[in-house]
Amino acid sequence: MSATPAAAAPSLAPIPVTVLTGFLGAGKTTLLNRILTEQHGKKLAVIENEFGEVGVDNQLVIQSDEELFEMNNGCICCTVRGDLIRVLGRLMKRKDRLDGILIETTGLADPGPVAQTFFTDDEMKTAFRLDSIVTVVDAKHVLLHIDSSPEVKKQIGFADVIILNKTDLVSPADLDALESRIHKMNGAAKLHRTQNAAIDLKHVLNVGGFNLSRATELDPQFMEPTYPFEWAGVYALPAGAHQLVIGHAHDGCCGHDHDHAEHDHAHGENDHGGDGHEHHHHHGPEGTLDIVVMPVKSLAEADLIAARDAAVLVFSDWENKVAPGDAIVAGGTLQRLQIGAHAHAHFGLTIAAPGYYMVFEACGHHPLHIHVMGDTARPGWQQDYAHTHSHDDDVTSVGITTPGDLDGKKLNDWIGELLKVKGGDIYRCKGVLTVKGAPNRLVFQGVHMLFDAKFDTPWGATPRHNTLVFIGKNLDREALTEGFKACLA
Repeated sequence: MSATPAAAAPSLAPIPVTVLTGFLGAGKTTLLNRILTEQHGKKLAVIENEFGEVGVDNQLVIQSDEELFEMNNGCICCTVRGDLIRVLGRLMKRKDRLDGILIETTGLADPGPVAQTFFTDDEMKTAFRLDSIVTVVDAKHVLLHIDSSPEVKKQIGFADVIILNKTDLVSPADLDALESRIHKMNGAAKLHRTQNAAIDLKHVLNVGGFNLSRATELDPQFMEPTYPFEWAGVYALPAGAHQLVIGHAHDGCCGHDHDHAEHDHAHGENDHGGDGHEHHHHHGPEGTLDIVVMPVKSLAEADLIAARDAAVLVFSDWENKVAPGDAIVAGGTLQRLQIGAHAHAHFGLTIAAPGYYMVFEACGHHPLHIHVMGDTARPGWQQDYAHTHSHDDDVTSVGITTPGDLDGKKLNDWIGELLKVKGGDIYRCKGVLTVKGAPNRLVFQGVHMLFDAKFDTPWGATPRHNTLVFIGKNLDREALTEGFKACLA
């Protein structure tokens, strides 16, 4: 009788992933710090993203043995296949196996596209398992945003676990009414009431709560990927120096009209290369336009998909700022065109070798034209891309970074008066500050009119430096900057 072949070694189970979300100031970082400091015996990695001009959250997260990856000043939801896949790819190569991964999204993020990664990408599906979406809700302030911010509704709607935080700041009757409303929005999620995000971690980690069928019921387009660009076109271009025109062409002919191409190719997600980079949101500052011009082998479907996936990674990389009149060299670099307030400018376009070139445009309402020997080239193929990211355009951030010690009394008086007058517009403010005569860092956090400041760890050998960010509406950058600098000792 022949011997039975040895059984194949069992493959490792996918690593569970917890997505931690919640609107600005709900208490996500507080919960994260609890997870990182509790003696749970798990080896975790943390991927964190924040909305704001300067990075503060990485300073607020308690330093621990866990690995911390920060994607600063970005929007994890619209480059989920760029920066996020880069970081996850690095984690897959670790020699020592992780017990879990925590992804903390910005308070303005829709968690849906983050979750997509683990279902639309084959490599991610094999290595990781989306365990749950945990949403922290600010019981004190959520009603200020729940009707006007679609992100808040999606954060609650997609949640498997809802942590109703800051329950000590509202009356029992108001808390019951809020909980009833949340249950109507999401009756399937498990809800826990907390103060200071104090919760047994068995209710947060490895709960096995995510349900794909419910996610697709909430959002029928859940499995459809979103992209950091809204339009792409392929041009056959000769070698030489050409002209790229943003705005109206001289002959009135638009280079693309955004009609969907008949060739509607299938979605493919397969390019995970590259090193990690900080992410810069593809919608750059006002008066700019982000584009990528890169060679593509042909108009064949496989080549178009490969170029599209490569462009996703390029859009999450560093940008090259291009002034009007300067030349762009076609290749895998994000080009931030300085088009001005009138959205009209001319740039050079250098093509090293003749062939097909694919142009990706972040904001599809800007007419784009390529002039070759005085004639306007037309795309031989073009495609609109879904970009469902819906941040409130009125929400902005003002970041302040400056050396120097602060006068504690001046700072307290300025912050108190500022939040009393402007607190309705300031959704969130947070910072790590240096106060004259104090050896420890002053950690500052505020939500609307409420704020808290306390000294934590010593500065030690770390350079004493102030980092402060405000997030909200109608923010006056100059007034905030001058007001803060007036508090310096």
